[in-house]
Amino acid sequence: MRVLMTGRSGLIGCALTTVLESQGHEVVPAVRKIEPTAPGSVFWSPIKGFADVQQIEGMDAVVHLAGENIASGRWTRARKREIKESRILGTRTLCEALSNLNRPPRVLVMASAVGYYGDRGDEVLTEESSPGRGFLADVVREWEAAAFAAEEAGLRVVFMRLGAVLSEKGGALRKMLLPCRLGLGGRLGSGRQFMSWIAIDDAVRAFCHAIETESVRGPVNTVAPNPVTNLVFMRTLGRVLHRPTFLPLPAPVARIALGEIADELLLASCRAIPAALEASGFRHAHATIDEALGALVGRTG
Repeated sequence: MRVLMTGRSGLIGCALTTVLESQGHEVVPAVRKIEPTAPGSVFWSPIKGFADVQQIEGMDAVVHLAGENIASGRWTRARKREIKESRILGTRTLCEALSNLNRPPRVLVMASAVGYYGDRGDEVLTEESSPGRGFLADVVREWEAAAFAAEEAGLRVVFMRLGAVLSEKGGALRKMLLPCRLGLGGRLGSGRQFMSWIAIDDAVRAFCHAIETESVRGPVNTVAPNPVTNLVFMRTLGRVLHRPTFLPLPAPVARIALGEIADELLLASCRAIPAALEASGFRHAHATIDEALGALVGRTG
């Protein structure tokens, strides 16, 4: 297949490109800067569209991963606008371009997030669950709605509602490893909040599965089948690293240090399960947090 990919340089994009190319597929990156551009890439603006729309004619699939990093800084008013617009306007622009092609792709697989569900305590959340409240829930709801043009044009559209993607190369786990190795890890707030997570290897396999499986469409909780509380996660990480995790970060301190991010990303509880993914025949390689952290932390040496 020829696969157009936005956000190729990110954590999932890099790993997914490696796997797709190892399977013989051609990955065509959509880039926002002309310099430096890899050979075979296409130039696009999330606001204005593609410089040459003919370059994306005849693609077999599109993977849409582009969007501002939600955890890269405090959520000022301007920062929240950037996060929102990068997802909603970029998705709308991409989908309108795809809908106007003479030979559109068969499938669009786009990143989304379990932030859709908001802070829900210990409620078990499937793809049938209602949306939650809060900034992230609003962003995700509008983000997915922005793909309307592609759905209307007949593309099979899949929304990969990602949980925390665990990788030794980036994301939250990488940030945790050094303090935890120094014995400075501990629960966040009460530690009772649920965390929906997925190992990077399984996340990449899930994207490949969504591309290749005709029955997969609509929202897909891209998470492991066993969400855990923050307390269990930190204790497991400490056990794998052979380090204590007795230094909690109280919720008020987290709010002072991080602002709104603390409540929406660290202290919110999301107990999502991969109902649609498992119903479509997907099986996780790392179904428990012990398996995932054992494999990932082992790779870091």
